Parts: sequence; structure tokens; C-alpha cells
Amino acid sequence: MYKLGWFSTGRSEGSQRLLRSIHDCIEAGEISAEIEFVFCSREPGEAELTDVYLKLVEDYGIPLVYFSYQNYRRARGERTPPPGTPMPQWRIDYDREVMSRIKDFQPDLCILAGFMLIFGEEMCQKYNIINLHPASPHGPTGIWQNVIWELIESGARESGVMMHLVIPELDRGPVVTYCTYPIRGEPFDHLWEEWAKIPVDSPEKHSEDNPLFKTIRQHGFIREIPLIITTIRAFSEGRVKVSPNKQITDDDGKPISGYDLTTDIEEYLRKKGA
Repeated sequence: MYKLGWFSTGRSEGSQRLLRSIHDCIEAGEISAEIEFVFCSREPGEAELTDVYLKLVEDYGIPLVYFSYQNYRRARGERTPPPGTPMPQWRIDYDREVMSRIKDFQPDLCILAGFMLIFGEEMCQKYNIINLHPASPHGPTGIWQNVIWELIESGARESGVMMHLVIPELDRGPVVTYCTYPIRGEPFDHLWEEWAKIPVDSPEKHSEDNPLFKTIRQHGFIREIPLIITTIRAFSEGRVKVSPNKQITDDDGKPISGYDLTTDIEEYLRKKGA
């Protein structure tokens, strides 16, 4: 059985939805895999939504491991390092403690699902870890809001969602799987036209309530969980692999620059009526 390690901070309903979706697919036999463990970077009592998440894991009977990042950071008297700066020793020590706590598990693949930390070199070398990024392989980096604004301001014609191999540099790991979708044609063209009419200095020009912004987000959002599902299925079936030297390969072991799952995603959405 293909074994998954599941990492989450469990801070939102989205984290619950991700776990529930994969669990339900496994239970329905749609994915030949099992979640070997769930690791959470928060402990019971830290946040109400996280407590709901931890109970969900326990109700599923999945082995649960937790180790509070914030409690550890405070105990060390440290501050979270700014993005892009070298990882300090205390953060390396946190990763090592995480590895110690999950050492009895042997996951084939680890998924970051609402996990709000960056792993260091040692963790990335020991495990094959993948993460979701809300853009196509050649699209913008950063959080999803920044991705959408860059797409709009550059006049892009398509967007996508991808899974990439986790490395210490944020959103820079090799592309593992991806799908793309057009942001021109219906229902987008008239939204582009309306956006172009808005004065540059108007607050509406940069509002997340703008219909163009919201529609691009919706088309990406509905593909995120299907991409995670089809990615796990592709790995469990051996169609895509991570080599010992951390290259992404096809079923013949040939290096690839990402496995295109666009057709699979669109078929999945069609069946679900999305």
C-alpha cells in the first residue's frame, strides 16, 4: 500500500476539507493509498479550529503526531525568521525534533496541506515532500492573492495550479504535477473589459471583490483539491516518481519537467458537475 505522510497546521476549515477529501477518496477506493500519519505544528488547546482538526484526525483513526512550533519558538526565546533569510539553528533543531517524532513511519510521499512552515535542508533531503502552489509552472510565485494580481496586471491568458517538490527556498522546488486553465474567453472576456474601464486610481481597481479577481480565484480554487487527489493517484500508480537525487521522473524513470494532469482534472470536474 502506498503510504502518505500528511503535514498541516490545522488552522482553517480548508485544512479540514483537504484531509476529509483525501480520506473519503481512499475510503471509496478511488486512491490506492493510506495516510500513515498526520503531523500538526500545533498542539491541543492552541486554537479552536486546530482542535477541531485534531479531533477529525483522531476520529479517522489516523496516527497523530503534534509538536507546537509557537511553543517551541517561545521556549527558545526566538522570533520567526524573515522570509528569504538563512534558517537559524533553532529552526533546524525544530525540524530535527519533528523527524525524531515521526521516525517510526516510512511514508512514500509527504503532503503539505495547510502547513504554515518552511522545512530546512535536512527534512527536505530525508523525505519526498510536495506542496500546492496556485499558479502554473511558469506563473507567478507568492501567495494566491499576489498570483492573481500579477496575472491581471500582466494581461495573462491562462493560469493553473501545480504541486512542486519542497525545498528550503519557498515555491522554488521542481514542478511535480500541474494543470492549466484559460482566463480568456467565456466567462472572462467581459470581466477583462470591465476591469480595463476602471480608473487606475480607483480602489475598485485593486479590490479582491473585483469580479475578474474573484472569477480567476474561483477557477483555480475548484482545481486545487482535484489536483492533490489526482497527484496522489498518479504517484500511487507509479506514473510519476521522485528519484533518489530528487528529480521528477515518469514511469520509465525519465526526468520530466512536471506531469501534466489537465485532462485528468477536467474529467474529474466534469464528473463532479463543477
